Amino acid sequence: MNKRIVSIIQELSKLEKCVNIADLAKKFEVSERTVRNDLNTINDMLKKSKLGIVKLEKGGQVIRGDSFPNILRLVDGKDFYAYKLSKEERKKIASVLLISSLGFITLSDIADYMAVSRATVINDLEEIKNFIKKGNLEVHSHPNKGLRIEGKESNKRVFLVRLLNYNPEMAEEDIVRKQIVVDQETAEVLYKILQEQEHVHESFLNDSSFQKIGIYLGIMVNRMRQGEYIEVREKKQNSKCAMAQDVAKYIGQYCHMNVTEDETQFLSEILISGRYMKQKNFEKDSVKIQMTVRMFIEAVSEELGINLNRDYDFFENLSNHLDSSLSAPRADYERNPVIEKVVEENQEIRRAVKKNAPIIQQHAGRELTEMELGYITVHVCAAIERKKNKEIAFHVIVACHAGVGTSYLLQEKLKKHFNFQIVDIVSSHEAAYLKEGQADFVISTVPLKECGMEHITVSPLLKDEDYIRIGNMVDRLRENRNLPLRDRGKKKTAKELMGKIAPLIYDRVSGEAQELVKRIGMVVTEYFEESPKLDEEIYAPCLYQMLPPSHIRLDVECRDWREAVRESARGLLVADYIEERYVDAMIRNIEENGPYIVLSKGFALPHEGVGQGTRKLGMSFIRLLWPVEFDAEERDPVEFVCCLSAVDHKTHLKAFFHLVNMLKKNEFKEELRRCRIPEEVTQTILRYENMAMEE
Repeated sequence: MNKRIVSIIQELSKLEKCVNIADLAKKFEVSERTVRNDLNTINDMLKKSKLGIVKLEKGGQVIRGDSFPNILRLVDGKDFYAYKLSKEERKKIASVLLISSLGFITLSDIADYMAVSRATVINDLEEIKNFIKKGNLEVHSHPNKGLRIEGKESNKRVFLVRLLNYNPEMAEEDIVRKQIVVDQETAEVLYKILQEQEHVHESFLNDSSFQKIGIYLGIMVNRMRQGEYIEVREKKQNSKCAMAQDVAKYIGQYCHMNVTEDETQFLSEILISGRYMKQKNFEKDSVKIQMTVRMFIEAVSEELGINLNRDYDFFENLSNHLDSSLSAPRADYERNPVIEKVVEENQEIRRAVKKNAPIIQQHAGRELTEMELGYITVHVCAAIERKKNKEIAFHVIVACHAGVGTSYLLQEKLKKHFNFQIVDIVSSHEAAYLKEGQADFVISTVPLKECGMEHITVSPLLKDEDYIRIGNMVDRLRENRNLPLRDRGKKKTAKELMGKIAPLIYDRVSGEAQELVKRIGMVVTEYFEESPKLDEEIYAPCLYQMLPPSHIRLDVECRDWREAVRESARGLLVADYIEERYVDAMIRNIEENGPYIVLSKGFALPHEGVGQGTRKLGMSFIRLLWPVEFDAEERDPVEFVCCLSAVDHKTHLKAFFHLVNMLKKNEFKEELRRCRIPEEVTQTILRYENMAMEE
């Protein structure tokens, strides 16, 4: 019996509470199949004790008799000694005891700690050794002293992080944590330091990585307090060295300890292995990843027969995910039951992702793991949910525990992706007083124990898994209820107004236009009493704004693709948007990586990274008098070349997204051919871009 089964028994013993399979699966973050297996185990116990078994009614409701609470006497007690540890649980506890021990530890000590016999530990020992060996560590024994672990301190810590990063369903979780991490008060300080430095360095971890690195910081502090420091490490500069130095500095101050250079170096390596939702650091291959993502989305859309090409959030989210995951060293993803469940329930989408994975693998230079494919599958599923769940204007109440700012941020995200009417925003403790009829359901950022309405728990950041789960609830409500089609009316928003204002500013102001748009955006959102943070998409220039007539040249003569790239960059070079070395870097990029910059038949977008000589965000477009070959096979010959100078991985994204969608229309390129002067090109781009945004 494991910890989850004990918890389910305790839940079912509250006879006054209606419990169903779906509730239990959601509460313990496992599949409904796993819960059914757990109930079978519970029924075996009930039969042996001659108690009435639990039964399942239609809809998954769990029915138990009045005698069911008598089973509690079999599992009474608060610690894990109250029930028998599984072999896996013993292996995990023994491994932690061995690694956290500062000297030798005997088999009897381990047995006493787990309340099992010494013979049981001896029988487990070979598996324990093999388990520890997977962490590049060795178990050494001494006849008179016992056992101890040999290996690098860095390997010991990574091993401990992985142990604690497993799905916390097993009984030993609490006891393991007590052995290897700091007390709760110190842990909260460490998480606060990490969160503050996310903002300082504009590098925001996803929830999983934030939790994982927080666990590492707890282990790091605990080990240093025991006198166990990271071994000497080679000093290597990376994009997270500055963040690691600041985190280490504040840990030293708050925890009153000396954090060595080797500790800081290893911390930077831990940070760079994390997955980031967004980050300031621009990776050299960001634009290439974005192009790869566009090709992948197009291929998957064709495979599934669902047009996902116009979902900007899908494009942006998947680009950011791959930019983070493929630019860092390959990491072993932890098991994630939510991801596994989504993949299990969406096999057709999983097959489409796997079939078209070579598009991404070619960029990555390696095969993607099953878990990496799983995360990409979740992104695709979320895009499909966003596409299909906009018909019925569901009435929704948002419950939040983290303040007004977080609730409004969640509200804006929900309204953006679903046809929801947010009828109220309440604190999580107020949710207990909500009653049926006040809304169709409640979306909360924390579990609601006493809420009398249909509700679902999501991350405040509204991750792709949340979109899927909300979509599933919407589907279920649509099937089980006669919900009217509700007309919300057209409510004016700050975003809509800024969508009108921003183009005017970009058209009439040069140099400081983007900063001016942001400042006006803050005033407008304050006036509308909305969340002060609008989508960055609003602040980013459109394609036609990046290609005014002064950035366009027609009927340029070039002998080959290299000359075409140089000529496309000439306007940006003269206007001091780029340095001369940027042009050489673009050509070298194509020589090394091939003509992936040819986005569509006849259209190329040469570019390079920030560190290669960009100064300002900009584009420069030329139409060739005679098309040239880029060795791009069916996409040759190229007659339009548009040079991109990107200053980060984000600001050009809207213009790039619109361009790719516009290039799918053959008539767009036909009109570009007929233009006689640069002004006509800008007007053509403006017209097609407006159509693209309205579709």
